[in-house]
Formats: sequence, structure tokens, C-alpha cells
Amino acid sequence: MSTSGDNYDAEITVRSVFGKRVANANTNKLDDASLAAVVARSEALARLAPEDPELMPELGPQTYGTRPEPSQTETPSPEQRAAAVLAVSEPARAAGLISTGYMQSNVGSFAIANNKGLFAYNRGSSAAMSTTVRTPDGTGSGWAGSAHDEWKDVDAAALGARAIDKAVRSRNPVAVEPGRYTVILEPTAVANLVQLIAGSLGARQADEGRSFFSKPGGGTKIGMKVVDERVTIVSDPMDPAGRGGLFTGEGLPTQRVVWVENGVVRNLNYDRFWAQKQGVSPTAGSGVLRMSGGNSSIEEMIASTQRGILVTRLWYIRGVDPRTVLFTGLTRDGTFLVENGRITQAIKNFRWNESPIFMLNNIEAMGTPMRVNSSESGQGGGVVIVPPIKARDFNFTSLSDAV
Repeated sequence: MSTSGDNYDAEITVRSVFGKRVANANTNKLDDASLAAVVARSEALARLAPEDPELMPELGPQTYGTRPEPSQTETPSPEQRAAAVLAVSEPARAAGLISTGYMQSNVGSFAIANNKGLFAYNRGSSAAMSTTVRTPDGTGSGWAGSAHDEWKDVDAAALGARAIDKAVRSRNPVAVEPGRYTVILEPTAVANLVQLIAGSLGARQADEGRSFFSKPGGGTKIGMKVVDERVTIVSDPMDPAGRGGLFTGEGLPTQRVVWVENGVVRNLNYDRFWAQKQGVSPTAGSGVLRMSGGNSSIEEMIASTQRGILVTRLWYIRGVDPRTVLFTGLTRDGTFLVENGRITQAIKNFRWNESPIFMLNNIEAMGTPMRVNSSESGQGGGVVIVPPIKARDFNFTSLSDAV
């Protein structure tokens, strides 16, 4: 392991409010003098701050959902981490390949309290692992990753085997002409795209005409069909595949929210200020995102494809046009040409310009939803549960020589 370490910390944030003036100050020193100092610093800063016209009052006591706490109370030992590394590096070395990876496990708690009687507390844990395996000649690269609530669920050997297989099969890629192709997106690639829809659901942007979810002529697209009727997108803090926070950073209880149901927009994301302005309830969605799926396996998607592209994951994703949720990015770590129902060769990576909205209108098949490691960095990201998807007319705009 080139970099390994443990970090133990306890941090307190003090928030002081005087009328419409507010400021925060932080400390990780918990002795009486340090606590008194951070309160004084927070109050001094708040008195100097400009008034915030959108500041909402502090919440009073709230009622929160309950569930069993995670069984993991400590991060994995150095021996456990070393075993996970060896489960990847030894098979890779035996195959004459070069392996790298990243893994992180967190255990901690978060609490909010104020002088209006609010108190919220949550204990949680998380674990993520990703690995990239490459051929010595630098032409082949394979990736695999997973994210879980607890370290015991990380299967390092399975991740290593998948990345090794991708690396071997992606060696010596050939160039294929860019264009619109039928695409088979593995679940990680689907998560990379579907998260972009979740990030575009702001009610204020929609009401102000700055969003895809703004209706031409005024209003929002709530109640309008925007994607394939097979698509439902929900966030639920009690989802069995991943634990979401039981409250927001303000202490508002999170709840199950249906964002899209059978292709129709059902809700947008209202923060407390905009909800009050519009006369509705704040949304308070959780950090869990689930999309509906189907019953097609990736193998069946490949077998039913005359000519298409199989994509492992996407990265370097950047926004282009919020009015269409248009983004651009690159494929990475295993991109393959599918011809006559089988993978025929590894191909060079593409730059793509596509909207997940367009992609979800062009669905041909979906598989079983699964939780994925959804961040570009491999550090896990939020809880995202999505299926593999086969879609038509995915827009690959140019080639990329990067592996």
C-alpha cells in the first residue's frame, strides 16, 4: 500500500443567528476553553455578516424515523485492508498485469441541536472499494468498484477478477468511427448519468425558467411525461439497499420522495425558503437514489444487438446545457464493440455529448437494479441503485486516445 492511514476526529460547528445575520465557526478541540472560544468567534462573525434575506428560522423539535443501527462500529484493521489489497494484486500479478486501487471505510455519527429544542442524531458507516487493472503495454485497462454500508459486504476478490477480465479483453483497442450507436451501459455508467437528473430537479430553477423542468410559457413540468414510462426514480432513506440520512443538515426529517413515476415528473426539490415562498412543503429527500429496472441481463442485451457499444463507466463529466440536462464526458476502462450479438473487439474510448433525459427516452432494455460505486473518483459517492440499460442513438462525438 503506497498510502494508508487512519483518521479520528470530532468536529463541532457552532451556528449563531442574530436576526437575519448568520455565521458558523468550527473546532475539533473539545475542552471548555476551546468551546467557549468557538462560540465567541461564531457570534462575532454573525454580527459582522450581511443580512441574508432568505434565511429561514431554526427548527424546533422534530420526529424522526427509526431503524437498527449498523453493526459495524470500527473501521477495518490494517490486516483486513492488506487482505483486500492482496485479493486484487496477487491475481493481477499472476496474470502479468498492473493493479491499483482505492478503498475507504468510515464509521461515525452526526448530531444537530439548537436552543429551540431540536435534537437529531444518526450513527452510520460506509465502505467503498475500486480497482483499476492495466496491461504492462498500457493499452488495456479494466475497472471495478462497489459501495456498501459496511465493510463486511466488500468482495475484493470479485472486484479484482472483474477488473482483470476487463483489462485483458480491452488490450490493443481499435478506432471506431464516432456517431450515434445503440449503447449498453453497465450499472456504473447508468449511475453516472441518472445522478445528473437528480441534480437537476431544483424547484427554484424550474420556477424561474432556468431548467429542463421549466415548462414553456411558465410553470414546471410536474405532471408531464419526460422519459420512458418504464422509468421510476425514487429516493427513500429506508431503502433496504442503502441507508440514507434520517434528517437534513437543518434537522428536517427526510422522507420517501417519488421524483419520476412511470416517466412522469411527480416532485421537484424544494428547500425550506422556496417551499415557503411557493406555499408548499419542503421536499427533504434523502441521499438514496433508486431507479426502476427490468429483467434483461447484460448478456441478453449483447445477444440482441446487431451493432453497438458496451460501456463500463463514464468520467470527466461536465455540464453543457441545463435546459436539456446535456452533459459531455468520456468512456473509460473497458469499451467494446458489439456485432451480431457478441463482443468482437476492444475499441478506443469516445467523448460523448448526451442528455440522460434523451437516453431514458430511448430505452430498449433494462436489467436488475444494483447498488454501485457511483463517483468518478471511486470513493463511493451517494447511495445509487440503478439497472444496466440498453438504449438507441447514444451520441459519441469523437475519439479519445486516453486509456
